[in-house]
Amino acid sequence: MAAEVGGDTGAAKKGKKKSKARRPKKRPRIDMTPMVDLGFLLLTFFVLTTTMSTPNTMPVVVPPKIQKEEEVEPPKIPEGKVITLLVGNKKVYYYTGIENPELHVTDFSKNGIRKVLLERRVEVEQRYGKDEMIVIIKMLEEAKYKDFVDILDEMSIIQQKKYALVDITPEEKSLVEEYKKSVQS
Repeated sequence: MAAEVGGDTGAAKKGKKKSKARRPKKRPRIDMTPMVDLGFLLLTFFVLTTTMSTPNTMPVVVPPKIQKEEEVEPPKIPEGKVITLLVGNKKVYYYTGIENPELHVTDFSKNGIRKVLLERRVEVEQRYGKDEMIVIIKMLEEAKYKDFVDILDEMSIIQQKKYALVDITPEEKSLVEEYKKSVQS
């Protein structure tokens, strides 16, 4: 059975007078069957050639792993350029320098770690020059994946170019535990 648009059977219409015997006019008949095939063909083409969605990923540049025989001495960096962030569950512990670090705590709010990093950047720029601040990020065991994403978002928001993801040391773990105990008592 073919789908049709228009077309006249040529039968006389009801309610009209028959005057002269004329040949009835035929309307053009359009067969829509090939259009259905064409529609399915186009639909199949666009479904197969369209990308539905691409996964959104956050690029993290990781240096190549150094082999044992290639041990290289890391470059010496002045302590004043570095701020270390210890990221916990919705909290960020931070300190500057290496000798006798004084631990502070903040959160991920606009007036939290972002403000601390921007103030520290101003200090480093005045002392060493532009784009010299280095942020070392260390994740505590209590940290959630959301905390990791949040701290990387902060680096992106403030356009921090130099930062490193490093494993936390036992000394830093004990430093955080001592800080928690001093706050509780």
